Amino acid sequence: MTTFPGSPRLQKGAIIGLDPLNPLASVVVFQYNPETLSRTLNVQATGGTNKGEALRLSGPPEETIALDLVLDAVDQLEQAKHPATTMGIYPALASLEMLLYPKSSLVIANEVLSALGAIEIIQPETPLTLFVWGAKRVLPVRITQFSITEENFDPNLNPIHAKVKLSLRVLNYQDLGMSSVGGSLFMAHQVVKEVMATIGSVSNISASASLSGGF
Repeated sequence: MTTFPGSPRLQKGAIIGLDPLNPLASVVVFQYNPETLSRTLNVQATGGTNKGEALRLSGPPEETIALDLVLDAVDQLEQAKHPATTMGIYPALASLEMLLYPKSSLVIANEVLSALGAIEIIQPETPLTLFVWGAKRVLPVRITQFSITEENFDPNLNPIHAKVKLSLRVLNYQDLGMSSVGGSLFMAHQVVKEVMATIGSVSNISASASLSGGF
């Protein structure tokens, strides 16, 4: 099947966990981009009752993103591609799930330290997780809700088709610190948004002026 030469190349969304110890463990490029993306922004007001304080903000809005993903191994199975032939979509599901798990090596190390009577135990952290939705939206996020519906299985009960519901909370520079990688990425995203808002306002003013001139 030929592709229309003028059609743009489709960018794929992704969720990436930045883990220096295992950089490939949590890199999930969406097999199919979700058709819809739901975003909710809650204003962060100071809540002060003093006169003249009504417009003050304590920080950027708290943003949540909800999306549904579909994972399917049928095409890979038809082409006898590994790992679909032996594991179905388990690896893709595991990459997403590992964003929520503490590293096993750290859990084991903490258990050893506890048995030896150590006073301080290193609390595990999730890797910095990025939601990538085109060049203009590379956002640090935390997964707050994750549900999986496995629908079809191969003879070895490996899942070969699943639907995943994700809810993400965008982390900003107040959560991560301005000098951190995640804080810098959020600030870059905000600057891009400010530029696009200015472009949108100029376009609206120009369109309004053109319409007014036509009467």
